[in-house]
Amino acid sequence: MELMERYQEAALELLGKVRTTQKDVIRKAGEMVAEAAEHGQKIYFTRVVHGIEHDLISRGGGPIFYQEYKKGETALKEGDILFMGSVSGRTAEEVELAYNSVNAGVKVILLTSIAYSDAVEPVHPSGKRLYEIATLAIDMCVPVAEALLDVEGLDARFAASSGIASTFILWSLTSVAVEKMLAEGYKPGVFRSHNFPGGPEHNEAIKAHYAEYGW
Repeated sequence: MELMERYQEAALELLGKVRTTQKDVIRKAGEMVAEAAEHGQKIYFTRVVHGIEHDLISRGGGPIFYQEYKKGETALKEGDILFMGSVSGRTAEEVELAYNSVNAGVKVILLTSIAYSDAVEPVHPSGKRLYEIATLAIDMCVPVAEALLDVEGLDARFAASSGIASTFILWSLTSVAVEKMLAEGYKPGVFRSHNFPGGPEHNEAIKAHYAEYGW
């Protein structure tokens, strides 16, 4: 089997595992997002793996209620949601942020690999990994060290998997949030592509609505 086919099969198997094993926790995360947005609370993203959060923030098809967390500029408040994403779940700076946020009443939703986290030692003074601190942890189901395939001739495993897993998870839970909000009488703003006719005007209108209502 050629490498492309091996990769595609492994990627689909990974997404299938996420779909079947994380369905309930993904739904719970989406419900948390909907509730926060409906009450005008803020929903922030730190860096998810290698920047996957930008697939949802301020882009065509993306909901307006997602914002980028900026260290030193963002003031988190009780009831806000902070999305975090770390495959190993042990980066000291991120664990510290999650620890302080949860203690301040912020709801931390984490994307991580439980298998990877359990395979490495924690480095934070609390002795905990991110999934042991977060309000809700979603397992990306990626393997330890996250690469999918052993390839003859290569010294390391090939094909990182956290990117496709986290994108799949984030759009899945966002689907839950949007559906719940619509069912409860809230119409969340969704960006149109800036280059599509009417896009800029539409986006300015939903920004004004978001500034007033938070959704």
